[in-house]
Amino acid sequence: MPSDDDFFLLQALELAREAASAAEVPIGAVVALGGKIIGRGRNSPISLNDPTAHAEILALRDAAATIRNYRLEGATMYTTLEPCVMCAGALVAARIARLVFGARDLRFGGVRSKFSLADSDLLNHRVEIVEGVRGAECSELIRSFFESRRG
Repeated sequence: MPSDDDFFLLQALELAREAASAAEVPIGAVVALGGKIIGRGRNSPISLNDPTAHAEILALRDAAATIRNYRLEGATMYTTLEPCVMCAGALVAARIARLVFGARDLRFGGVRSKFSLADSDLLNHRVEIVEGVRGAECSELIRSFFESRRG
C-alpha cells in the first residue's frame, strides 16, 4: 500500500468525523491529484436538503471546480465507505483513475458488496479499486455513530 493512500484516507476520516459532528452519517472523501488534495467532501444530504450530497459527489464537484475540468483523469478518490451506485457511476463519469476506500458497505455498496459498477467491463472507463485502507477505523466510526443514535 502506498503511504499516500494512508495519508489521504486519514484526511477523509477527518471529514467523516466532521459529518458525524453535524449529525450526518460519518462519511468523508477527498480527491487527490499529483500528491495534492484538489477536492473535499463530507456527507451532507440532511443539512443541504439534497439526496445527492454524498461525500464522494461533493468531493468530485470540489475537485472539478479546482482544476476547472469535469474530467478528473489521473486523480484518486479516497473515501471512508464503499461508494453507493450513484457515487460509483459518478466516479466513472469523472474518469477517476483510482478509488481507495476503507470499509465495505454491505447494504448499499456499488463497488464490491452489491454491485461492481466502477470497474465493470460493460462501461467505457474502469476505475482501479483498492479496499480496506484503514478499514477497521472506518468501520468503527460508522458502527459507533449508529449505535449512539439507537441509544
